[in-house]
Amino acid sequence: MGIVQTLLATIVTLGLLVTIHEWGHFWVARRCGVRVLRFSVGFGKPLWLRRGRDGTEYAVAMIPLGGYVRMLDEREGEVPEALRHQAFNNKPVLQRMAIVAAGPVVNLLFAVFAYWFLFVWGVTSVVPVVGAVTPNSLAERAGLPVGVELLEVDGHDVQSWDEINLRLASRVGESGSLQLLAGEPGRGLAQDYRVQLDRWTVDLEKESPISALGIQPYRPEVPAVIGSLTEGGVAQAAGLKEGDRIVSIDGQPVGDWVELVEMIRRSPQRTLAFELQRGTDSLEVVITPAERVDDNGERYGFIGAGVQAVEWPDEMLRELRYGPVEAVWIGLSKTGQMIGLTFDAIGKMVVGAISVKNLSGPITIAKVAGASAASGLESFVSFLAYLSISLGVLNLLPIPMLDGGHLMYQLIELVRGRPVSEKVQMLGLRLGMAMLLSLMALAILNDIARL
Repeated sequence: MGIVQTLLATIVTLGLLVTIHEWGHFWVARRCGVRVLRFSVGFGKPLWLRRGRDGTEYAVAMIPLGGYVRMLDEREGEVPEALRHQAFNNKPVLQRMAIVAAGPVVNLLFAVFAYWFLFVWGVTSVVPVVGAVTPNSLAERAGLPVGVELLEVDGHDVQSWDEINLRLASRVGESGSLQLLAGEPGRGLAQDYRVQLDRWTVDLEKESPISALGIQPYRPEVPAVIGSLTEGGVAQAAGLKEGDRIVSIDGQPVGDWVELVEMIRRSPQRTLAFELQRGTDSLEVVITPAERVDDNGERYGFIGAGVQAVEWPDEMLRELRYGPVEAVWIGLSKTGQMIGLTFDAIGKMVVGAISVKNLSGPITIAKVAGASAASGLESFVSFLAYLSISLGVLNLLPIPMLDGGHLMYQLIELVRGRPVSEKVQMLGLRLGMAMLLSLMALAILNDIARL
């Protein structure tokens, strides 16, 4: 995945989500009779600027990490008497609340549309069949057998590993009984399995909730065939080519790709004799794996070779496709689930059930945007929906400087019948700025650590 592709995917992702967020504020403000001075995508010096016939300046600025809608407001400058009725601060409190809430709400509605589009288009997923169960894991203690298809999690129907992961993620940090309903694929017979959780912790940086439970999804056998080579890597330098099948290493037979990877990882900077099959020819190549160090400081070998893609059996693939009307409900349901999961994760992060290491910043967003774009339309649209939900939810948090902070002040004004004092608002602004800068710094540090 090239830097240019990652950069373009990031610009498209942030540009689209920021634009629809700010358009929500803009559209409702105009409907409420507020004069909009500038609609800007990005911060800083404008790269492009023009004035519309409506008198609003439209701009695209240098820093793409946000945007703003600047409205006529007596608190930000002198307003001519003839225009005072168009100032934001002179509008009724309910109208001001609608203007502020419109940005996050449009982000959430965009997610509904994105999921609707995906489910009308058709989403291909892998049938969630258990391929293996980790010894001494929670799944093994519950008696979950290999080869069964997971049908329900806590009473909710599941049709893909993605749905299972989301259901399990909602139980992270909790105790109690986790219910799994599973049965043999296509047999119609199902059985309940109870997994006992005790403040279940998952290191989301290193494993998914599925693997933390001890479940390994079914995967077709992957032969030890080279599918790609890293430019300048030791495998390419030694003469390996795409399509080569590795038969043995130092005389030890290689069964599949996983076994090949493990043998290489165990041998950093150790010369190995590879026996390989290239077409009808048998060859021997000597390779010395390069040394790398993982997050735990452990050394491992690496040769710069990728696996050749394998075909999945038809019976292990499932296409989820719905009609335009039914997909509306599916989109609403999926968005609601993701909103609940996001709020749940924030709450668990506050109480320490989930590590703050899971906070992500712009670097991670850029990497995931590029990777999802490279994976195809389905992955990219799904990522857009998820990020739009995150943006909408985070902006609704009652933190001054965010939309949720403004809504909090306006709700107090609605109840009290008079605005919160300027002194209190300025104090809240400073606290909110300190909180946001701290969270942003933590997220960027997490991003750097992941690199």
